[in-house]
Amino acid sequence: MMAAKRVLIYGGKGQLGSVCVSHFKKANWWVASIDLNSNELADANVIVELSDSWTTQMEQVGNDVASVVGSQPVDAILCVAGGWAGGSAKSKNFIKNCDSCWKQSVWTSCIASGLAVRHLCEGGLLQLTGAAPALDGTGGMIGYGMSKAAVIQLVKSLGMPSAGLPKNSVATAILPTTLDTAVNREGMPTSDTSTWTPLQYIGGLLLEWSEGINRPSTGSLMRIITEGGDSRTEQIEY
Repeated sequence: MMAAKRVLIYGGKGQLGSVCVSHFKKANWWVASIDLNSNELADANVIVELSDSWTTQMEQVGNDVASVVGSQPVDAILCVAGGWAGGSAKSKNFIKNCDSCWKQSVWTSCIASGLAVRHLCEGGLLQLTGAAPALDGTGGMIGYGMSKAAVIQLVKSLGMPSAGLPKNSVATAILPTTLDTAVNREGMPTSDTSTWTPLQYIGGLLLEWSEGINRPSTGSLMRIITEGGDSRTEQIEY
């Protein structure tokens, strides 16, 4: 009997992360969730301790992940953690929002990348989460756009041979525009949701890529487009 494939899901208790955990469990993967709270469906949980020190958080998560996964490499590491905050440069919460977005997207993506160096198998998948709006200016949500642009740059760098990832591994980013979540529906009740990407679509997509099906090339940026309720991916040059 073949051993179960193994995945680390950073943000595994969030709305998207919970869908991903469910998809992988149904496909008989061993799943470890990394988040502020436990996911009861996961085989193992790493609870992130809040900190104002990036290095402290990396050390804590890194040590706890090592104790969970042991010496056996994982097949995929998915980082679907993140958050949103609006605000222009004149917002009274400008720096606070920038700090929050940076921690939610950049800290998590860099920590996931460090975990990939330590624990991802050769030929494995590292997936990070950017955002399509970050390909351009985001004047009304500067902190969010800045943090997602940093993730995009990170993936482009990780795709280079000198980046230090395991041999033949793939680093890629998904770039959605708006996810169809309960929070977004509550916050934007009059919006056209036919252009919002269902979480189930992304969960299925990441499972396919993790299993080597239609996997993008390393360093690629995959825009997720939803029109009329139908979703597709498109690799973009940047």
